[in-house]
Amino acid sequence: MNAFRFEDPWWLLLLLPVAWITWRKRSKKLVQAIVYSSIEGLKARPRSLAGRLKPWLAWLWPIAAILVVLAIARPQLGREEVRLNTDGIAIMMSIDRSGSMNALDFEVDERRVNRLEVVKQVFREFVQGAEGFQGRPDDLIGLVAFGGFAESKCPPTLDHDTLLKILETVKLPEPIVDSQGRVINEDLLREEQATAIGDALGTAVDRLKDLKIKSKVIVLLSDGESNAGVLSPDEAAEAAKAFGIKIYCIGVGSNGQAPFLMTDAFGRKFLQNQLVRMDEATLKSLAEKTGGQYFNAKDTQALRGVYEQIDLLEKTQTEGKIYTDYRDLYPWLILPGIALVILEMLLTSTRFRSIP
Repeated sequence: MNAFRFEDPWWLLLLLPVAWITWRKRSKKLVQAIVYSSIEGLKARPRSLAGRLKPWLAWLWPIAAILVVLAIARPQLGREEVRLNTDGIAIMMSIDRSGSMNALDFEVDERRVNRLEVVKQVFREFVQGAEGFQGRPDDLIGLVAFGGFAESKCPPTLDHDTLLKILETVKLPEPIVDSQGRVINEDLLREEQATAIGDALGTAVDRLKDLKIKSKVIVLLSDGESNAGVLSPDEAAEAAKAFGIKIYCIGVGSNGQAPFLMTDAFGRKFLQNQLVRMDEATLKSLAEKTGGQYFNAKDTQALRGVYEQIDLLEKTQTEGKIYTDYRDLYPWLILPGIALVILEMLLTSTRFRSIP
C-alpha cells in the first residue's frame, strides 16, 4: 500500500512560531499614514488590480515559511507493507537459464514462448496468486538462477515485490557481437549454456539450512541434464537431506526434439527442431532421496501439481520485516517556498512598497 511519512517530524514544531508570528503581524499591524485634508474623494475612485491584490501580500511570507518547514521535515512517499508474525514455509526456487530453456515448445495466449518465459510467468502467479493459485504471502521465498554456474539472486524473503523485480533480471545467455559480427563472448556463452544442477541445489541448501523453520523446500525447474559445476546432483541431494530440506523437481518441456528460433546468414528468422535431453532419472532420484516429488511439466497445468503438494506442508510461525525505499518530496516544497520569499521581497520593495 502507499505510505506517507516525515523522516524528521520534530521540525514540524517550527510551525508553532510561524503561526504566532503571523498572528502578531495581523493583530498588531503598524499603521503608517501621511497627513491629508480629506480622503472622501479617494474613496470614490475605483480600486486598481494592485490595490485588490495588496491585502494578499501579507500571506506570502506565512505560506513560504510553512512550505520551508514542511520541506525541512523531509516528507517521503513510498510503498510499504510490513508483516510480522506469519505462518509459512521457506522455499528456494532454482530456475534453469541454460541455452535449452530457449526452446519454443510452449504457447501462451496463442503465441509461442520459450521455456524460461513460461517458468517466470508461473513463478509470478505462484507468488502473487492468480487463477488456480492462492498466492504465498506468508512464505519466505528466495531465488537461485543457474546455467553453467549458479547464482543466488535473492535470499528467502517476505518482500515478494522485490523478489519479482529480481526475477525479471533472469535472462537467457545471449551472444555479444562486435562491429564485424564476430561473437566476442564465445567462451562465457558456452559456459552459460551448460547446466550445473548440483551447484544450483548446493547454493539453495546454503540459503535454507540455518533458517528456524520446520518446512524447507527447494523447487528445481530444469529442462536438461547436469553437465557442469563443481558439486554433483547426488552430493547436493545428500546435503539437502541432512538439513531436512525437500527437493521438488520439475522437468520443463518435452524430451527429444524441440523448436528453436534461428537466424540465417541474411538475418531472416526461422524455427528449427533440435535435440534436447532431459535427465528425468536424475531429477526423480533427487526428489525421492529428500522426500519430495518429481513432476514433468509439459504445460502450465502440470506445474500446479507441485504447488498443491507444497500447500500440504507443515507451517511454522516466523517473523519477518519488509523495508521500503521512500522517495523524498522536499524539492516540491522548498523550491516554491524560496520562490515565495523572493517574490515577497521584490513586491514589497517595488510595486507594493508602502510610503512612508
